[in-house]
Amino acid sequence: MRALGRSAPAPELLCAPGNAGIAADAECLPGVAADDVGAIVAVARERAVDLVVVGPEAALVAGVTDALEDAGIAAFGPSAAAAELEGSKAFAKELMAEAGVPTAEHVLLRSREEALAELGRATYPLVLKADGLAAGKGVIICASEAEALEAIDVFFTERRFGETTVVLEEFLEGEELSLLALCDGENVVALAPAQDYKRIFDGDEGPNTGGMGSYSPVPGFGAAEVEEILEAVHRPVVAAMARRGRPFHGVLYAGLMIGADGPKVLEFNTRFGDPETQAVLPRLRSDLVELCLAAREPGGLAGIAAEFGEDWAVTLVLASAGYPASSSKGAAIRGLEAAAELAEVTHAGTAARDGEVVTAGGRVLNVTALGATPAAARDRAYDAAGRIEFEGMQMRSDIAARAVDRVAS
Repeated sequence: MRALGRSAPAPELLCAPGNAGIAADAECLPGVAADDVGAIVAVARERAVDLVVVGPEAALVAGVTDALEDAGIAAFGPSAAAAELEGSKAFAKELMAEAGVPTAEHVLLRSREEALAELGRATYPLVLKADGLAAGKGVIICASEAEALEAIDVFFTERRFGETTVVLEEFLEGEELSLLALCDGENVVALAPAQDYKRIFDGDEGPNTGGMGSYSPVPGFGAAEVEEILEAVHRPVVAAMARRGRPFHGVLYAGLMIGADGPKVLEFNTRFGDPETQAVLPRLRSDLVELCLAAREPGGLAGIAAEFGEDWAVTLVLASAGYPASSSKGAAIRGLEAAAELAEVTHAGTAARDGEVVTAGGRVLNVTALGATPAAARDRAYDAAGRIEFEGMQMRSDIAARAVDRVAS
């Protein structure tokens, strides 16, 4: 939202539904759910909106972009058909095989009986993933058959993610990297690379989350390395989608594992994914609205590059008690103004109540700081986060430590 607000001329911003933090930057529409297609179209028409940037994955899969464009309202984001790249991991695997994009070996499990048979001959560790949308929590890494059996119950007996299909993948080792790129159905424009921290605890321990922090840029991934990834991953996918009659317009986020044999795709998102976006966009020097408008047009990004500053960004996620298994709501949040003196604080799971800002979800806040070095940005981010308090707050203490060590060595 803030990156859009920095565009010139400064646009009037609306957000549906918004939260306690976004209210400082935009007019919130709390009665309009992000995936309520009819309501989004109605309010965009009523307010004569010039551009709708569709954020959440559920809204994209529900076809909000299609409905807006059909109504003559400019929208940034893939069609529902193109958003299946995120909406179905099985579809993404099929498309990658067609396009020759490197990814983990996998098998699809469509019943508990199939799963039990496959687990008996599997190699551990392995990864089980919900095929559909799961808010970043539908991935379970299993170190043993016993853990895999427990996970199978989560998917097929408890149906925690409403699944009828589960993807069993080989476990990939290496270092994770996230590369977001803007696409116009033909061309691909890379944004700055970022590194995400998925596990809840320090040292990459504990269950997966939607992300506990990130930083950008990433040591060792300059322009040449980014170009290699675009050539191996993003461009083949965009070309394959076009051949299928599903031209991809919007953000193609590739979550990658960089191993000894090169990059392999862990997942695709079809949107600005957090917390990487919070580390990438504050460094963007190009006009984001102009980039979004160009991506809507077939070939509109030809000859365009996204420009970034030389500074580093470190983002910390502050999560509520119980996350990711559950979340604690209603805890008063203190220190937001003090933290904002040092860093950019963005709200995720927050709400306003009786004049206070309170927790209202699993991942509550993002704290992002800039600095001339990764160490400076990291110190500033942790100083700012240290000013915030709420009951049960969880925060990793090792975000961007790897970058600090590598730049110092």
